[in-house]
Amino acid sequence: MGQKINPIGFRLGVNRTWDSRWFADGANYARLLHQDIKLRTWLKERLNAAGVS
Repeated sequence: MGQKINPIGFRLGVNRTWDSRWFADGANYARLLHQDIKLRTWLKERLNAAGVS
């Protein structure tokens, strides 16, 4: 019986890269993660109409 794996995690390093390339210390990690998600959401909303993926 086969094992189910995450296809993105399986391909990282072979033919894909990470979606984010930043790091933070423990004290700032949650704040910066939230900021990253907000920025990606904002960009996706604004650039979706422009045809940019």
